[in-house]
Amino acid sequence: MLNMKILIATNNLHKSLELKAILKTTFSGLDLYTLKDFKEYKAPEEIGKTFEENAEAKAVHAAKFAGMLTIADDSGLVVPALNGEPGIVSARYAGEEATDKENMEKLLEVMKDFGDAKRGAYYYCALCLATPEKIVKTVSGMCEGRILETPSGAGGFGYDSLFVKHDYNHTFAEIKEDVKLKISHRRRAFDKLKNTLEAEFHCTSL
Repeated sequence: MLNMKILIATNNLHKSLELKAILKTTFSGLDLYTLKDFKEYKAPEEIGKTFEENAEAKAVHAAKFAGMLTIADDSGLVVPALNGEPGIVSARYAGEEATDKENMEKLLEVMKDFGDAKRGAYYYCALCLATPEKIVKTVSGMCEGRILETPSGAGGFGYDSLFVKHDYNHTFAEIKEDVKLKISHRRRAFDKLKNTLEAEFHCTSL
């Protein structure tokens, strides 16, 4: 039997590695691709007003281009006390070409006078599963926690060295990768796609 081909519609190395790891530890017999495998591909501009809208736009566009089943992610950090910032602009919070460090520095600056009661936050992930013909399903997952006053840890990406999940004593940049894969917002969203991948596309669980 031929392996199922799935495109992970992202150029973000960290997101692609995380989604690849989740897929590979969930299903057998998958051929996984990312946008790095399609050098000529140009992603659409992110103009959606929600994570879901952006994930769907990415998934549909990439699925039509590549002609294969596609999973697209749009995710970010949400701080309710900042009216939802950084939100859908998490990756460019400090500017279009901002680094993770610059984004974190801006977040720390705008939160510098916040006490513990205002430091609550959550990571949010929207995943869209699409074929070249249609959107199959869009799901979301959250991981709730709080923002530290100073970064801690050298792993992870994005805001991971500032984010501590509820009931944990270490940031996402400090915990082991296999632990993060089990508890992250991306995992929680993906778990809602699992049954669809099994039932509609006959992916075989490990």
